[in-house]
Amino acid sequence: MSKRDFYDVLGVAKGASDAELKKAYRKKAMELHPDRNNGKPETEAQFKEVNEAYDVLKDANKKAAYDRFGHAAFEGGSNGPQGFHRAGGNGDFSSAFSDVFEDLFGDFMGGHRGGGQRAARGSDLRYNLRISLEDAFAGRQKTISVQSSVACDKCNGTGAEGGAEPSNCPTCSGMGKVRAQQGFFTVERTCPTCSGRGQIIKNPCGSCAGAGRKQKERSLSVNVPAGVETGTRIRLAGEGEAGLRGGPTGDLYIFIEVQDHPIFDRENQNLFCRIPVSIGTATLGGEIEAPTIDGGRSRVKVPAGSQTGKQMRLRGKGMPTLRGGPAGDLYIELAIETPVNLTARQKELLREFEDLGKDNNPESSNFFHKVKTFWDGMKG
Repeated sequence: MSKRDFYDVLGVAKGASDAELKKAYRKKAMELHPDRNNGKPETEAQFKEVNEAYDVLKDANKKAAYDRFGHAAFEGGSNGPQGFHRAGGNGDFSSAFSDVFEDLFGDFMGGHRGGGQRAARGSDLRYNLRISLEDAFAGRQKTISVQSSVACDKCNGTGAEGGAEPSNCPTCSGMGKVRAQQGFFTVERTCPTCSGRGQIIKNPCGSCAGAGRKQKERSLSVNVPAGVETGTRIRLAGEGEAGLRGGPTGDLYIFIEVQDHPIFDRENQNLFCRIPVSIGTATLGGEIEAPTIDGGRSRVKVPAGSQTGKQMRLRGKGMPTLRGGPAGDLYIELAIETPVNLTARQKELLREFEDLGKDNNPESSNFFHKVKTFWDGMKG
């Protein structure tokens, strides 16, 4: 029985590109795989035919020979006109199928073609930095101490004694992967000798035990910009853990926590300050002295008849904006203070004032008018 044309077997035109050939083969191979067809003899034969066709057409030299001589290029024993090994017979197509299998599942299996794994990057580090509200307002240069892994100075981070370069792993020839044939499949695994690195160290450094890094406490200077808030993150590139055996260094992330202030409360870029005011000043009006976050003082006028909770705004006296723009405001909130520990004379004067001031409390009059209306409604 004459063989079918390899292009017809894959269902592609004669001038199909490599990508088209691979796509067609992948579809046919998955469709005809014995595991999906309960081992039917006719399907298994078609599966072998598809693999034989792709094994020839995926190779540029074999494909050229096939396009010129057809099946005759691979007949006549083990060698044809161009010296190619025959692709027919028992269907030795494991290499063809492994290409597409690796294409489909290579990432899932934890690797790809090529050399061993890149040198492992060092871990990123986190440092929590607590600062005062004054520091957040002005911006400061802070010095911190960080315990982390640094490149070994004895081996320059290579992990080998004297800084010698690692040699290729003899098991995987520097690939970091080893392959094992299992039926139709070629399974790729991480090399057990070098753990996937592709290189080994014959004479490890005595100072770092071959790791290429060791623990050390470092002092770092951190520029805290004005206007930072709790949760602000500052990145110091390359100040994290050193990479394993010469790998790139990780980063250090500074997380800012602004401490509570005894005088000011903060809301975004605005500040709030609650100032007690005597009942006389609130009643008659006057001036109070308000503190500002920069250490200064501002004179604030208190209108006559001010009530507890009244706010007055000082523009631009709040916190600076982290990335430019206008500063926030400072809000002064009045807290009318009730006098305590009165003398007999003070009590007498207050009673006299109370008797004379029944019409001077508009809020009280309004409230109790509403209460009377409510009670009258309940009686009705």
